[in-house]
Amino acid sequence: MLIGEVARRSGVSTRMLRHYDSLGLVRPTGRTVGGYREYSTEDIRRIFHVESLRSLGLSLRQIGPALEDPAFAPSALVGDLIQRTEDRLKREQELLERLRAVDASAPSGWQDVLRIVELLHGLNSPSAARRQQTVLNPAEGVPVPTELLAGAVLAESDPNVAGALRWALARAGGDAVASVTPGMYSANIDIRRRAVLAIAEMPGDEATAVLADALGDSDMTVCRHAALALGTRGATDAVPTLVGMVVAGANDVEAAEALGRLSLDPGCAERIMSALVDEFAAHSADSAVRIRLTQALTEMPPTIAQGILQQLAHDDDRAVALIASALVGVLEERTKAEDPATRTSP
Repeated sequence: MLIGEVARRSGVSTRMLRHYDSLGLVRPTGRTVGGYREYSTEDIRRIFHVESLRSLGLSLRQIGPALEDPAFAPSALVGDLIQRTEDRLKREQELLERLRAVDASAPSGWQDVLRIVELLHGLNSPSAARRQQTVLNPAEGVPVPTELLAGAVLAESDPNVAGALRWALARAGGDAVASVTPGMYSANIDIRRRAVLAIAEMPGDEATAVLADALGDSDMTVCRHAALALGTRGATDAVPTLVGMVVAGANDVEAAEALGRLSLDPGCAERIMSALVDEFAAHSADSAVRIRLTQALTEMPPTIAQGILQQLAHDDDRAVALIASALVGVLEERTKAEDPATRTSP
């Protein structure tokens, strides 16, 4: 088969076929009477082998040894190609994100583009101090776009910088919640934890709905952050998780305070008290849990907590009984202080 016919059938240009010949990759085994290159079936098969290896990213310099050496092991070369491809994709993804950030800021001129690029450099700096400074004092008073803040929040591991980013994002308004919400569904636990902390600082019903959904997260840290934030918002869906936090001793003081705020609703107070009493019964032999539950009762309205504390003052567990007895006195003093009839004029 002559070179023109090979080029037409294989899709490889005659120029490239001549280049393969000059490199010794695919040399036609025959010549016509007139001296034209003539390719055999085996030559054409080799052309397709070369093209296949090129499609994997091998250079022509690498393809020669791969085809000629019968002992050639492709695994190491393929592994190297995978790594180089992953690195290239990462660089291209970073470039795409930078371009999207510039586009989202709706620049009116090149000066705006340069400011956004400067912000990107600051947010991606290896220096935590510079990243924090970029957030708190953006160049020339240019606010950091919401999308940039959201991406930085989800990626930031330094607690001080993360706090500054959450502060800025909570004040960005607009689509701040929507920008960070995808992080709540990441397979990466650290990203989900950063996302829930950020959303917890954002006001509004949209943030509350996302936090309520986070109560079902498989990671208990995410659930607990969501529950604490929901407790401050008056969301009663958080009650089971908050009670569980008291039992587990995970941020139990904050959880008890959140339950106390929710108990200001009489209907919710009854539900909380019932849950706490059930936990006393479920952990009758665990002194540490019962002590935490007893302490949590002081956050409840005195009118419903005093009776249970008075019963606990006679508990078989001496530590529980002593704490309950002391807390009964605390609640009595608190009730007197809040009752106008018991106050004396100076």
